[in-house]
Amino acid sequence: MRLVESPSHPGEVLTELYLDPLGMSAITLAGRLNVPRTRIERLVKGETALTIDTAMRLSKFFGNTAEFWVYLQRAFDLARARRTADLSDITPLEAG
Repeated sequence: MRLVESPSHPGEVLTELYLDPLGMSAITLAGRLNVPRTRIERLVKGETALTIDTAMRLSKFFGNTAEFWVYLQRAFDLARARRTADLSDITPLEAG
């Protein structure tokens, strides 16, 4: 079985692929997106999940799609759930 590295939090992607190369701070980005600075600061620290509203704002600002940002969040959430969810007491439905 091949081990797959856990997906990055969207805030990490935002920082590494966008903010750092542009030399832009979270506070500056928040201002450009017209959102509270704490929203972007908490996102880049991985303290909060990316909202649909933020995904749409990031896509408009950076010229990509909201789906890109939403996929990053969903992949991160699913990977975390796979590590933490206890499904051992669920018996799969048998085909009848």
